[in-house]
Order: sequence, then structure tokens, then C-alpha cells
Amino acid sequence: MRYLPLSPDDRRAMLAKVGVDHVDALFADVPNDKLLDKLPDLPLAASELEVERQLSQMAARNLSAGQSKGFFVGAGAYRHHTPATVDHLIQRSEFLTSYTPYQPEISQGTLHVLFEFQTQICMLTGMDVANASMYDGSTATAEAVLMARRVTRRKKAILSGGLHPQYRAVVENMQRFSGGDLVQMTPAIAEAEDLISQIDDQTACVVVQYPDFFGQISDYSELAEAAHVKKALLIIVVTEIVSLGAIKSPGSMGADIVVAEGQSLGCGLDFGGPYVGLFATRQKYIRQMPGRLCGKTVDVDGQQGFVLTLSTREQHIRREKATSNICTNSGLMALAFSIHLTLLGEKGLRQLAMINHANAVQLADELGKINGVDVLNDSFFNEFTIRVPGSAHDLVEALAAKQLLAGVPVSRLHGDGTLEDLLVIAVTEMNSAEQITDLAAAIEGEIS
Repeated sequence: MRYLPLSPDDRRAMLAKVGVDHVDALFADVPNDKLLDKLPDLPLAASELEVERQLSQMAARNLSAGQSKGFFVGAGAYRHHTPATVDHLIQRSEFLTSYTPYQPEISQGTLHVLFEFQTQICMLTGMDVANASMYDGSTATAEAVLMARRVTRRKKAILSGGLHPQYRAVVENMQRFSGGDLVQMTPAIAEAEDLISQIDDQTACVVVQYPDFFGQISDYSELAEAAHVKKALLIIVVTEIVSLGAIKSPGSMGADIVVAEGQSLGCGLDFGGPYVGLFATRQKYIRQMPGRLCGKTVDVDGQQGFVLTLSTREQHIRREKATSNICTNSGLMALAFSIHLTLLGEKGLRQLAMINHANAVQLADELGKINGVDVLNDSFFNEFTIRVPGSAHDLVEALAAKQLLAGVPVSRLHGDGTLEDLLVIAVTEMNSAEQITDLAAAIEGEIS
């Protein structure tokens, strides 16, 4: 076979070298009930054209954001307008082909971009230092917990009930395999959670989301003070980075580590990735920060230059002392983020944030007038939670049949069966006044 370059003799020699008689022995650790006893029900061969046709037919069954009559899905991934300039610039050859700079000082353009990116993240979050990006918001959150454990030399992490369920799952997974302890608060929007009472002398960090998974905005200044009294760190997670154009920065509330998902700026929904994780902290914790950090200096001739100031990664020397096993960053997505934010500027970001909030307020007001619908938030940015009669999942499915993507049923991510009537709705600048009115009318029609 032209695409299998090894001959039968080659394969026999390789199996003999590893000490097995047959290739099936290489899968001995896979449970028998997970192994297929026959080929899957798929054609053995098909032309490229035939495959394209079949996959296109399958894809046509989906309702995409652009094809819908109204897209109100959020919960950690948001549909914003990305200027054409962003895609044009990131496809320039010097950016599109750039990767991890193993000889970093040669890549002055890449390092310069990352330096500006870090500066933007510090300005957004109100923190002292930022790294040159991470994979996404969820893994950045898990890395923040590990960093807090290194700083405090403690193992206990307290997770707010308002933290995104998928972020919670990533942290839980990381803690389980690194020997950490978790206290997970119960998800609830109608009642305030008492995080302060959970903090003790064994607590490494408290993790909260801002705005939280349900869209609620809280001031965490008091929580930060309580954590610091016990020498614990406060980690604030932001899944909708545009919100920081309208609400106070996490740093101004006393956060020790801020992590965020940067997808909203420069990055499309793209079926869930690639995204870009943002990570910022206080100057005093800089050597425990995961990933890499670009700095500005001068060369022997006094000319401005950029360098990797810190890069404690597992591929480098002293790798046993590396702060993280993250082996790269989201450089291209960080570039897209930085270009988009540069195009907006501070004034543009604030205007964009105001439009998002105003649109969300309009929808919340219209939904609040519907008999049977309760808007549960007393504060929000561009995302809020409503309670509907019956199942929110069934309501979403009924509206999807009308080409309206109404939001995310909380039960889809919190599967304990107690939040079946809650629906998280996100509104951005992409939603017109007509779409907002149509969604409210459609919801009223379904529940009446």
C-alpha cells in the first residue's frame, strides 16, 4: 500500500524488537469491551469528492451562528464582530509561519508583538505582569491554582459555585492528579454564597468568576481582604474579556492572579478553538508564573530590543524546576487578540462594551415582561440567567427549530438535575434590535 511504507518483514522485526508476537498485543491495556471486533460501518474507500459531498450533507444539518435568525449563545464563548483587518494581518507570512522562538532574540517582530500583548493584558486586568498567553481560559485557571499552591505551599483550593462548570472540571482534573484538595461550592444564582467562611489556614486560593457563569457581577474586594488575612490568594477568572471595558478591573479589587479567555477579541467561535488564555499576576509572584514572559531591553549599541525575560519551561535547562508543563502558547491567537484590541483602542473597547450591555438590558427588560419568565440577575454585563416554566432544554430545542439559538440551558453543563429551568442568555453587538424583539416574542409564544 502506497501510504504504508513498512513491509511485512519490517513490521515483524519491529514487533520482535518490543517482544510481542502480534500488533494486537500493543493494545493489551485497552479493556476488551472497548475494542471493536469488526470494522466500523464505513466505506472502505471513497474519493475525495465523495467524502466532501457526504460531510457537507452532514454539516448542513447544523444551524450555525451566521445562518441563524438570532444567536444568543454564550457561557464562555461569544460571537463578536472581528474586523477584516485582523485576518489580513495575521496571514502575513512573517506572522503565519512564526512559531515558538527557540532562538528567541532572532524573532524580534514576534517578541515585540508579545510584549505589546502582555502590556494590553496588564492594562485590562489591572495587574503588574502578564505572560505571553496560554492555551485557553480553563487550562489557565488550572495553572493558576497550581501557582497558588506553589506560592502558599498549601494544597486546598476553594471554587465558587459561579465558576464555569467546564473550568471547574479542568481544575478538578488537575488537582486530582497533583494531590490537591478541593472545596466546591454549590452553583446558585438566587442566593449569595459564603466563600469567606470556607477560608482557613490550609487554603491556598479562592477561585471566583467575574462576571460569573450566570452573568452576575460581584465586588470581590472584601473576599480578597479575607483571603489575604489567611495568607491565601484570590484568583479571578474572566470568560468574557469585553466586560473589562465596562466594569472595574480585577486588580483594583485585590486579585492576586487574573486569568481570562481572550476569544471575544480577534478569535471566532471556531467550534471551540483554538482560543487564547490570558494570565496576569502581581510582580512579587512573577517567578512562579507559568509560561513565558517577554521583556524590553537595549543591546550593546543602545538600540531597543526584546528578549524572553523568563521562560521556565520543561524543554529548557533545569526543567525539573519548571513552573508548568505547558509547552507552547497560543501565539497566533494572541496576535489576533492584540491586533483587534489595538484597532479598538481604549475608547473603542469601552464603546463596544456599552453596546453589549445596552443590548442585554433591552432583552432582559423585554423578557421580564413575559408572564412566567423571571430574570434572576440583579446585575450583569452582556449575559444573564432566566427561569422559565418547565425545561429550558426543551425551550431551546423548540426555538432552534425556528432558527433562533436562544442560549445555553444550565442543565447542559450542570447535569445534577436541579437547574433544569434555568437558561443563560448572551447578547452582543451582533444582535440587532429586531432579533432581540423576535427572541422575546418567540419565548413568550412557546411558554404561553
